Amino acid sequence: MKVLLAFPPQWTPISPHFAIPSLAGQLIDAGFGVDVFDFNIDFYDTVLTEKFVSNSISRAISSQVELLEQIRKYHSDDKKFSDYPLEIQNKMVKYSKIKEYTTKRKNDLINIPLYVEQAKEAIRDKDVFYKPEILIKSMSILDEALDMISLPYYPSKISLDSYSNPFFRLNYDTIRYFVFDKNTNIFIDYFNSKLDEIKKINPDYIGISINSSSQIVPGLTLAHLLKKNLKSHVNMGGNFFGRVVDSVVKHKEFFEIFCDSLLVEEGELPVVDLARYLNNEIAIEDVSNLVYLRDGQIVQNPKKTPLKLNQMAPLSLRGYKLEKYFAPEIILPVQSSRGCYWGKCSFCDQGFGQNFNVKDPNKLVDEFLDIKKKYGISKFEFIDESVGPNCLLELSNCLKNSNADINYFIDARLENSFSQDILKHAFESGLKMILWGVESGSDKVMELINKGIDVSKRIEILKRSSDEGIWNFAFIFFGFPAETYSDALKTIDLIVNNKDVIHSYGRSVFTMGKHTRLKEEPQKYGIVQIFPSEDEFMPSFHFESSGMTPSEMNNILEHCTSTCLQAYNNPLWMYLRYREYLFLYLTKYSKEFVSNYKLNL
Repeated sequence: MKVLLAFPPQWTPISPHFAIPSLAGQLIDAGFGVDVFDFNIDFYDTVLTEKFVSNSISRAISSQVELLEQIRKYHSDDKKFSDYPLEIQNKMVKYSKIKEYTTKRKNDLINIPLYVEQAKEAIRDKDVFYKPEILIKSMSILDEALDMISLPYYPSKISLDSYSNPFFRLNYDTIRYFVFDKNTNIFIDYFNSKLDEIKKINPDYIGISINSSSQIVPGLTLAHLLKKNLKSHVNMGGNFFGRVVDSVVKHKEFFEIFCDSLLVEEGELPVVDLARYLNNEIAIEDVSNLVYLRDGQIVQNPKKTPLKLNQMAPLSLRGYKLEKYFAPEIILPVQSSRGCYWGKCSFCDQGFGQNFNVKDPNKLVDEFLDIKKKYGISKFEFIDESVGPNCLLELSNCLKNSNADINYFIDARLENSFSQDILKHAFESGLKMILWGVESGSDKVMELINKGIDVSKRIEILKRSSDEGIWNFAFIFFGFPAETYSDALKTIDLIVNNKDVIHSYGRSVFTMGKHTRLKEEPQKYGIVQIFPSEDEFMPSFHFESSGMTPSEMNNILEHCTSTCLQAYNNPLWMYLRYREYLFLYLTKYSKEFVSNYKLNL
């Protein structure tokens, strides 16, 4: 019995995603043979070479004449762009993009391929990575290279953290179109080139983890090719399809062409049960959380109580090629808790499908020590929804008592229980950065989102943290339904007036998840109307609100960018882009170094 766990593109290629090492650990502990294949990092490593970039450019340029001929066949002066078939719309945009390069950016077409491999290695190099100007230039070269790699498939576009197409919609028909469209799907050729490698493994069971919309086209492309070319049982799991399973089960064809089964919600127990079923140890009805096709009908098995974190086997990185990741050191995602201990924020549905529980800090520290011994990893990113004050204190004491000598960063809520003493112990135990849920500068918005904290104490807590040497990263968002323009301005004021303790921030625009509490009392939160989504696989709702208009939203986002850029004076942290890179710089240098470094670009 062989199991292959696969992680498809597109995900930031800085470190292994948490899902596969966690599932691999459970399967290995249960006695199954497991291979892993992180197609995400392999894809980036494959395409970011001089040869691949140059070939992509040549293919794009040579396609211009044929593209123009095909477009002209459909051309009519009285047609609007939207009147053309989707295939022709794609080709029109592609032709325009290629022409832009060949007429205005010829030097880039010549130079970028020459430097792409050097740029890739600079990001992996322990010395060069920590030279800010070189790192940022290298990241820019990779951005340009990925844009050129995308040219033959435009308007599909890949970047270091996403896959996008302006015509892509989250409905079954559109997804199916883009999975099978060779003109826009860059992943078909890539996965075909890997088929022989997978056939050599000869797995009985293949598990594919899809966790975001950016992985849908590549993930389903992989699933289809494996289902078509191997006799393996192809299973899909991960966060994304579990959120929209009610829509998935309306499409029997989904299970006929993409996978044999789907696992929803927490997978550590079901993934082992599925392996046992395929090994003829249990009946398929005994595999919890499983969705599958039987006798032409879709069946959804009942859910079971998931494993607690203390019951889970340690993560396994067996088979990972850690040297390929785009960082000089691996920052390994870990969990000290699952779900959210508060769980009452009206705007949030991040904890959907999770059951709150906490791992014993002694067990967690033992796992850190084992990972450090086996793989040489001493940097960790906690992917908990939030680490509570008492849990952080217990963890800090365990780390200090064990002399673990690690560094880590966490997400946390701005609770007054984060005392100076707790933050001091945490810093001494290796905590370098906290990602705080600051959310909004408006008291009205904070009350409506039910954050459950004393808003008046936020700056004081941030000061305590900063005084202990910890970098404070603030999550903020705009667009809560009841938020007005003046409310949003208060959030910007909160950031710029406290930049001494808010060292960096991350901005997002509110989306109303399908599993959020807002839909239960929409008028209370400023929602005038909720619109059923035309895209059945969309995990969020569109809505009309009493808050900002689209025009006001665009203005506030521009104002936030310009005001904060000026206030922070062109800061290094903005150019580092990824919080993992910021964390590595904080670990290498200090909070003061990163705050005071002025770029010379």
